[in-house]
Amino acid sequence: MSKLQEVPHKPGIYLMLDRLGRVIYVGKAKDLRKRLSSYFTPSRKLRADIKTRALIDSIWDFDLHTVKNETEALLLEGKLIKEYRPKYNVVFRDDKRFMMLKVNLSDALPRFQLVRVRKEDGSRYFGPFPHSGALRFTFHWINKQFSLRTCRSACPGESDYKHCNDDVIRSCAAPCIGKVSSETYRDNVKKACRFLEGGWRDRISEIESQMDEASSNQEYELAADFRDMIESLKKILQPTRRFTRGRGIPGANIDPVADIQELRSFLGMEVAPITMECFDISNISSNHIVASMVRFEKGVPDNSNYRRYRIKTVKSQDDCSSMAEVVRRRYSRILLEAKKSMDKESVELTQERPSEVMKRLSKTGSRIKLPDLVIVDGGQGQLSSALKELKKLGLEDLPIIGLAKKNEEIYRSGAIAPLRIPHETGALKLLQRIRDEAHRFANSYHQLLMKRRIEESVLDDCPGLSEARKKKLLKRFGSVARIKKMEPKEIAEIKGISLKMAEQIIEFLC
Repeated sequence: MSKLQEVPHKPGIYLMLDRLGRVIYVGKAKDLRKRLSSYFTPSRKLRADIKTRALIDSIWDFDLHTVKNETEALLLEGKLIKEYRPKYNVVFRDDKRFMMLKVNLSDALPRFQLVRVRKEDGSRYFGPFPHSGALRFTFHWINKQFSLRTCRSACPGESDYKHCNDDVIRSCAAPCIGKVSSETYRDNVKKACRFLEGGWRDRISEIESQMDEASSNQEYELAADFRDMIESLKKILQPTRRFTRGRGIPGANIDPVADIQELRSFLGMEVAPITMECFDISNISSNHIVASMVRFEKGVPDNSNYRRYRIKTVKSQDDCSSMAEVVRRRYSRILLEAKKSMDKESVELTQERPSEVMKRLSKTGSRIKLPDLVIVDGGQGQLSSALKELKKLGLEDLPIIGLAKKNEEIYRSGAIAPLRIPHETGALKLLQRIRDEAHRFANSYHQLLMKRRIEESVLDDCPGLSEARKKKLLKRFGSVARIKKMEPKEIAEIKGISLKMAEQIIEFLC
């Protein structure tokens, strides 16, 4: 395989692809050239188990990402497996994520927490860290070194101090009872943040000196503790890049610009599809039918312009009707924004069709613009439904195709037979990337709604909690997870919920 000769001797991630260009396996390697070469040696197939032989028989092509070190490889491997869910991978396919350290500096008395999900809540996050054992060790060490609190109360006081031993064993500065001022405590938290940002390098030499001193004094257990501490700090705090799901990092052998030009040629388009928008429907059940729209600019994801929708007018699993609704909502909104951006006189006098108005606006540098190509996930039915809505909006000139997943057939308006682009071409792989990203984004929204629904239903079994009180709780705190973290007196502030009932709710949930 001549392509193997171009693979570098570097650490990284490799993706095995089948004949349809689908990712069937994601792996990591210290040396990509050696690892990939091993798959294509005759002896490997003879010695391999049934599953590995099946994988080797299915490999048609491969893609790769180079990284700096093994830690980055582990992080990227987990991210890609969760994104593509390959057939031959077992680990990382669940929803469990790498751990992070979180601290909200706007809290009265901030504290560090171990979390797995990054939220837009104003907190600072450090990580993710692939070595959970080393992270937990470091987490406890940081709390002790900087005298930080570990209690769960949002604003601890004397009542919490009565049940706490951290001050006794000198692990906490005890700001809750005024042993140190809140300003002094917050300075400790900021020092811990600087430590995690890179100040740990200076502290390592200090700990190494303590280790050598303990060893010289024949305090070998203490020296071993210092050694483990150093190893944990080096393991989790070495610099790594953050790999964000959905960012769509192109592989070393992917040329998005060339793929766009190739796609333009296959579709016979006058203008290269620099901006593409793809729609996907997710309706695993009729309770939450959702849709996604992802945008690619110059062949790579434009995450800031992703959109997600809850289908409102369709009550059953009907992909064609759902596709019609989301296309109508997306482009009627764009036309409305364009109309608002024009002055009143221009709106009244213009005789242009909506598509012509949008073209004229795009030439003026307006941020409100239509895509060069619309892609719907599905066949002729989904395409026809989307086309009807575009015609109603006066956007019948907008290029649109349907991509059917089964045989990767491309349906076009007015074409008798579907178009089939060769599977080895970059044009089809570009379409697959944007389609798979839309599918992932829709599924992630569906899972989020289902998770919320499951959490909310837990309150249905809480004794003495009526539907009205349940709605008040969720409206006030947002989710069951947040209710769990509240103090009974905070819950009792809601009209109709007594302190005794609030205590029963917390006891039930915990």
